[in-house]
Amino acid sequence: MVHVYNCHPFASQQIVPTEQEPGLVCCGGDALFVVSAGGCKIEAYQMQEEGCTLICRFATMGTVQSILHSQVGDYLVTIEEKNKATYLRAYTNWRYQAAEKTRVGVRLLGHFLRGSSFRGAPKEQMEIIEIPLFEPPLCVACCPVTGDLLVGCAKSLVIFSLKRQALSEQLSVLDFERFLILHIPGWVPTQVAFCSGFVALQTELEVLVIKLEHFESSSAEERALVPKDMIAKADKDADSRRDGPGVHHDQDDFFMFPKHQELLGEEARECGISVSLEWTGMESEAREELGVAYILYRRFAPDFFQGCSVEETCLHSLQLYPFFTVPGKHEGSSEVKGRQPTCVFCFFSLPNTGYMYSIRNTVELISTYQYPEKAQQAVLSDQFLHVITRSALQCFSVRCSAVAARAVDPYIDTTMKACPLFTMEVCALRIQLFIGLKALCHDRNHIVLLTAADVDAKEEAQRVVRRTMSRKISTPKLKEPRESSHGWNLYVVNTVSTIQLYNEMVEYSQKYESTNPLSQSCVHLLSEAHLLLQAALLDPRVSDPTEKQQLQEAFLESCAQLGDCYSRFDKQDCHLALPYYKMSGLSVMDIIQRNMAFSSTSTGFGKGFLFFLKHSLYEETMEELNEETANTMLDIFSAAEPAQLPHVVSSPFMRSASPASALAHLERLEASGAPSVTLTLTQAALALRMGDIQQYKQQMDRHAEMLQVYGFIDEPKLLLHGRGKAVVPTALARHLRDTQDGLLVAAAVALHENSKVRLEEADLFFQELCREGAEAESGPQLLVDFWEALLVASSQETVIQELLFRLTSVYIDRIARRDKSGIKPLKTAEDLINSCSHYGLLFPWVSVLTPAHFNIIQDHQEDLQKLQSLLCGPSLDVSSILPLLEQLSDGDSAGLSVHVLCATKLGHHERSIERLLDRCPQAIIPYANHELQHDKTALWWQKLFPELCERTRSAGSENSILLSALKDTLVVVATELNPLELLNLLPDDGTADFFLPHLLECTQKNVTA
Repeated sequence: MVHVYNCHPFASQQIVPTEQEPGLVCCGGDALFVVSAGGCKIEAYQMQEEGCTLICRFATMGTVQSILHSQVGDYLVTIEEKNKATYLRAYTNWRYQAAEKTRVGVRLLGHFLRGSSFRGAPKEQMEIIEIPLFEPPLCVACCPVTGDLLVGCAKSLVIFSLKRQALSEQLSVLDFERFLILHIPGWVPTQVAFCSGFVALQTELEVLVIKLEHFESSSAEERALVPKDMIAKADKDADSRRDGPGVHHDQDDFFMFPKHQELLGEEARECGISVSLEWTGMESEAREELGVAYILYRRFAPDFFQGCSVEETCLHSLQLYPFFTVPGKHEGSSEVKGRQPTCVFCFFSLPNTGYMYSIRNTVELISTYQYPEKAQQAVLSDQFLHVITRSALQCFSVRCSAVAARAVDPYIDTTMKACPLFTMEVCALRIQLFIGLKALCHDRNHIVLLTAADVDAKEEAQRVVRRTMSRKISTPKLKEPRESSHGWNLYVVNTVSTIQLYNEMVEYSQKYESTNPLSQSCVHLLSEAHLLLQAALLDPRVSDPTEKQQLQEAFLESCAQLGDCYSRFDKQDCHLALPYYKMSGLSVMDIIQRNMAFSSTSTGFGKGFLFFLKHSLYEETMEELNEETANTMLDIFSAAEPAQLPHVVSSPFMRSASPASALAHLERLEASGAPSVTLTLTQAALALRMGDIQQYKQQMDRHAEMLQVYGFIDEPKLLLHGRGKAVVPTALARHLRDTQDGLLVAAAVALHENSKVRLEEADLFFQELCREGAEAESGPQLLVDFWEALLVASSQETVIQELLFRLTSVYIDRIARRDKSGIKPLKTAEDLINSCSHYGLLFPWVSVLTPAHFNIIQDHQEDLQKLQSLLCGPSLDVSSILPLLEQLSDGDSAGLSVHVLCATKLGHHERSIERLLDRCPQAIIPYANHELQHDKTALWWQKLFPELCERTRSAGSENSILLSALKDTLVVVATELNPLELLNLLPDDGTADFFLPHLLECTQKNVTA
């Protein structure tokens, strides 16, 4: 469906003062080129000047059948006929052919005239470049990115690259090089298009789009390079399609038309059309991995129910249109400079329907255009699609900017930014009547129309309807001028500025709004106006600062208007009010005032407006409201969505709202039968703000602490405001710190586990909360309590490892500094051992090193036991905390226990044995009994027994601890070894009566065994 409006995109028109009847026209580079009806003379006119003054005129070498201008290189390419032969020629430096007084050079491509012909002023000479072909050219296209040339012939497509050849330091000329031939058996193109590597070709009822791509590795499917001896075979296959594309005939001479078919992307490879490449350029280029990617295939069956004959049901107006958002190095110049377009669109049309596809990033149908009558030609631009019928110039909207905006900005279609969908139905902005329209072309803000009224047009139309179906593909021929033709004109129609058309469309939409405020037509027209501004802002050719500023201001206004429309909707797309309002730059107070004015004339507030308010409050992206606006916000939600009041009141942007008024709203909500824990906590927070401690206690006593934790999960802003690096505790959180720190820690853990607060944000919260008071110097104990509680509750391995490292760091730091804080932790070491699997039971030998009551401050006794318990547990990676041990000396039992625990977990048992024998020998047997098991049992006689023998001998009978340890060790050794092995271990100078009992025990054991 096409929406029809009556806007005025055409500002003015002027008649081009041609002396003879035009036969062909084209435009580009702000110039209009007119080929006389005889076809042998070209006139160039300046379209930017009033009256379309003549630039130059020059004769061609043959009758021009087709003419095209290339912006890159500023050259003209023509298909000409002379002596019943067809030629392809390029005209360069045509601007120097003023008044037909300067000379003209004619040369073959790749051949340059040297010597005297370039003396004097070499650039002031127009050159005609003959471009030889193996077969006659049928159609031609220029690449708007590189200026390269694509020529369509009956059996192949030929690509010529545009180059600037330097003949000397002062002289360089444009030239072409044929470097690639595309063989497509069975296709005789009626039109071709070429843009940024994309190649489109069209027959009467079929369209194929491919892309020439460089592949990293070649394959049979990706690369279609063929040797020359295979081309003849490919040409023979063309006979199967010579009767017309998609047409089959049986023995009774009936025609069978295939059904409609659309293949996009890789599916287009299944169309059955083979494309092979033949290199003709330099060998260095031929080595590149160039292949063919299939982009789009579309086939149509003729529709005889649209008032068209078979001959009239043909495709026309094939175009590949690039959309640029980044300026080139020489914007607007004719230098051979390429830049990659942001998007590329493909357009083609049937007599009554036009189709536009996006083909660069994703391949999809963007828009379908239904014409009210048969279209003769269509031209695509950034902002419009211009179509001519026999008697009207029609202007349709396009979706180029909607596609390009999404390609440029990843935030579109999020809560941050929005843009009208490219699938939105198109509209016809204007249908301007003309008599006898024949041709159409477009250049920037100019539309060129050729009209000629035929007195026998009606009779001609009737003859066309009576024609029978043709079996052959007919190439359009240039009509000879009729003697009866009269009334021809060549118009240059100027389009209005974007701002002027935008203002008219906004004014037009206000008429719809006054009739029906919720009309979709109003939103549709405002969306069309928004896309006009979007296209202008993306256009790199718009460089004037004043114009840019005007467009930007209009764009902000357009966002505000779209936000107003969507804010009043109760439909599915009402959520779009949020991003459009964000893009408008309006403050929340301004938006509230705009919607309050609307609500006064309607039944209430729209869902889109409430959606915007809720998200602005929850995302914390709005400014703090003054008291009046904040109270208004309370009134809005109390009337529209009272269940949201607890969340609204808790927002940091509502701090200026009257607490008494907010409490009154909440009490009415509770009285209406909607009590909740969150509502109670919000009332308690308001009572605390008002200084009413008694009412605060009454509200807090209504629910158990566990239920209150659920209330904080439902609304985290009761405890903290802000996210990221700016986390601010609320007054309620500060009060809980002093009165119910356990509840505060439990709530913080619950918020983290429910993904309401990140670990870093919780750290900032407790650091800010404990910035004052006794914890300011010794470190926030509440933060350590939070880490310990979170370690008990968390199941995320990354979080667990991070918490283990942080807690270990704190414990080691406190033990090393031994500063007495006097703050009691929420959980003792025993509590953590009993409730958390990451805290292990203390090993027996650790208790020998550091008994429960040894000479250490009680605070640090808890920290030491927690650290020892983590080292005895299964989760802590000891290697990660080794750098932290440098600050903890092993000069006392506390430090020694930690160092030995770490060494043992790392497998350094021999070093641990030596340390214990040196510092605490009474712990060696408990250590050995616990640690020297299984694969470590051999250390009893390999390490511990020799060490004890050596140290006992040195100490003599004075060291009873070593002697007792040696006896205990002998008991284990005698049990594990046979008598011979034990004898080999005994020292040579040992006392026999000391070792003999153990040797006898070992012998008896082995005899019994």
